[in-house]
Amino acid sequence: MTNDSMAREALRKAFPDIPDDEVDELLTSGDVTDYSKGKILCLEGAFEDTFYILLDGEVKVSKYINEDEDRLLKRLHPGDFFGEMAIIHNAPRAATVATTKKATVLEIQREAFEQVLQHSPSVSLAMVREVSRRLRENDEMAIEDLRIKAGELAEAYQQLAEQDLARREFLTTIAHELRTPLTSASGFMQVIRMGMMEGDALKAGLEKVARNLDQIVTLTNDIMFLQEMDLILADFEPLYVSEVVSAALDGEKEFAQESGVRLNINVAPNLPTVPGDAKSLERVFKAIINNAIKFSSIGDEVNITVDQNPSFVWVKAIDQGIGIHPKDQPKIYDRFFHIEQFEGRLFGGVGLGLSIARQVIEQHGGEIEVQSRVKFGSTFTVRLRLEQKHKLII
Repeated sequence: MTNDSMAREALRKAFPDIPDDEVDELLTSGDVTDYSKGKILCLEGAFEDTFYILLDGEVKVSKYINEDEDRLLKRLHPGDFFGEMAIIHNAPRAATVATTKKATVLEIQREAFEQVLQHSPSVSLAMVREVSRRLRENDEMAIEDLRIKAGELAEAYQQLAEQDLARREFLTTIAHELRTPLTSASGFMQVIRMGMMEGDALKAGLEKVARNLDQIVTLTNDIMFLQEMDLILADFEPLYVSEVVSAALDGEKEFAQESGVRLNINVAPNLPTVPGDAKSLERVFKAIINNAIKFSSIGDEVNITVDQNPSFVWVKAIDQGIGIHPKDQPKIYDRFFHIEQFEGRLFGGVGLGLSIARQVIEQHGGEIEVQSRVKFGSTFTVRLRLEQKHKLII
């Protein structure tokens, strides 16, 4: 097919029933130009004076949505035209048009295009139809954008509502968690000041005051640690995970004894060191062990294993407690999420321990996961990556 035949076929496709003399006028009014792939013909937002008819090849029409999404609107083929809206309305380009392969176009400048509209009823009618269609498409696009934005706004409001509820519940829980040990410590101190406790009773009372104060300090430290850990990342040093786990276990022994829960630990021999911060990792294992004890019953066991595979040193904490419902498992690492009761049993806590644990483990490049069945207990697994050994290649 000759270039002239190709052009006439494309023009008749663009403007059905156009007579030969109007085809001739179109061809003489513009210039036929070849463009390589990737050439921008129309630029969104620019003021330009050219009307295009695609004779061969393909172009894509795209538009920026919400200032960050470059959305593909359509692809045009021989017989399609574009660029008329900006000329008719004397407005900037509403979209960007670029070639996706080698393309041939008929380019008609503003003055010649306006003369064509005056002399060619077929072209004028096609313009009216196309402008109406594109206005309708623009309306549909605007409605779709509004629908998307309305959905995003509704989701944002829902998130704000959930965050506000979480904050209010957190403040209520914090107040309760602080009030209980404060009230207990204050009561013992009043009795002690009145001289009503002596000897072993006085010693026991002071120990009770100290434990309640430790509970307050621990809660306060957890809140401060959670806020600061995003800003301050400790320098990692080689450490033995078994030693960190043992220290965490020692810190929870008294709670286990009071709860009637037995703690067991099994450490594989010759474990390598991993890079980490001992203090923050101890918080992780204390939180996991504390949870395991808290949700266990009198006479239950919590079994802790420390071992390795080729990539990680891993720690498993297995309890025989109440377990975690499947719907709650995705939420257990959220700040302030906590289980308040199960079958009549009430549980304390503010929901910070596992949130801290996940954040610390992620900072260490490790993994934390849980497997659980209601009434059958839970297994928490922490994996800490071994330090990579780089081989020298000569």
